[in-house]
Amino acid sequence: MQHSAIIAALLATAMAVPAHAETLRDALAAAYETNPTLTGARAGQRATNEGVPLAKANGRPDASGTATYTELLPRSNGTNFTPDRTLTGRIDLTVPIYTGGAVKNSIRAAENRVEAGFAGLRATESAIFSAVVGTYMDVIRDESIVDLNRAQVGVLQVNLEATRDRFQIGDLTRTDVAQSEARLALATSSLESARANLIRSKEIYIQLVGQEPGDLEAPPPLPNLPATPEEAVGVALEYNPDLIVAKELSEAARFDRRGAESSRLPFVSGFGGGSYSNNLGSIDPGSSGLTFDKSSTSAQIGVRATIPLYQGGQPAAQIRQAQARLGQAMEQQIAAEREAIAQTRAAYASWRASQDVIAASERAVAANELSLEGVRAENSVGNRTILDILNAEQELLNSKVQLVAARRNAYVAGFSLLAAIGRAEARDLGLESGALYDPVAEYERVEGKWNDWSSDPDPTVVATRTVDTPAQKAEIEPLPDYSRKP
Repeated sequence: MQHSAIIAALLATAMAVPAHAETLRDALAAAYETNPTLTGARAGQRATNEGVPLAKANGRPDASGTATYTELLPRSNGTNFTPDRTLTGRIDLTVPIYTGGAVKNSIRAAENRVEAGFAGLRATESAIFSAVVGTYMDVIRDESIVDLNRAQVGVLQVNLEATRDRFQIGDLTRTDVAQSEARLALATSSLESARANLIRSKEIYIQLVGQEPGDLEAPPPLPNLPATPEEAVGVALEYNPDLIVAKELSEAARFDRRGAESSRLPFVSGFGGGSYSNNLGSIDPGSSGLTFDKSSTSAQIGVRATIPLYQGGQPAAQIRQAQARLGQAMEQQIAAEREAIAQTRAAYASWRASQDVIAASERAVAANELSLEGVRAENSVGNRTILDILNAEQELLNSKVQLVAARRNAYVAGFSLLAAIGRAEARDLGLESGALYDPVAEYERVEGKWNDWSSDPDPTVVATRTVDTPAQKAEIEPLPDYSRKP
């Protein structure tokens, strides 16, 4: 059989096509910069950051000014000394002195929600990276499966041609030819399915990474995988981002509960104000000979205490509501802990099992290669049939496909384990895509702002669109046509 020549020709054709080499780090870096889910999460975190200056604003002075111009209609005849028009202005200032803890607790709750947002951003980053790793490995796997099925079709085409030649000289029967034709048809069908799977994987890659996959290189070894499930769980309980989110939200709810008490406590504030009025010379003194000031000013300052006496049961309802939400957040923290433990243990078990699957698949490939060689040798002396050869070839293909899938599953399981223990983010992976996004710096930029006019420019889109990328293909050089009848 000339199957080795067919495979060599196919490999040579593939190598002749120029392709852009791309590493897993390249894919992760592109997703880190332009994936809309991740860039949108960053924008959402910036909105969460503003909760702190909003809470602080409630404890700062509040100043306002008003100006009023008035025309009196109908106009006076000057006998009642009434102005025909007035211009008034007023400035008021209110300074909170005691709010019953409302401002203090709302600030602390907002700060905890910012910390929860930081962890949530880490969780989103980890989820996107896990998806990118999965689709990166899917493309590599599906390309290998297409190549394996393509080579299998080539081998079966050569087998069919040889079977027909032997049928022509009476060495084989029509049944042998039919078996070869059937197996070739099935292999062709499997090849088309493999092509479709490869196209699907490429399109998902574009969706996540924002660009077409080039010639993907083998991924590097995964760093710092835990040695035992107990070690993995210990790391996860400290660094799992979803668990940190639940803890911070629970703390925020605790401060909300304390802040709810302020609704039935006194509120004390200082106030001050000044006013100015001008009649704009519109008072006619008539024959009285009197003169009237055109303007007047006044000012006042004081302290105001508001003591709630009865509010229809609203404060008690607000406290009970805050207590219930605190209870919900506490239960959700336990749920997040359970989920982190389960995910970590399951990911560890999958990763360990995948190593055994790889070893078993490698043994299966070696055994099937030896078996196929022996079946062909025995067929040459009449001890094996054509069907035996076809079966041996199919078993070898199946074991190779299983090995390719096992390697993909092992890498994805290992990365899922890193994600579960909170070690699958940009800083953990050493991405070299320029300066990494710093959510803490974004928060520190706005937390102390007090100027009413210090708004930011309107945002622009950061994520890249994929509408201009062409529909993906799984093009394969055509093989010789062996469909003719004997």
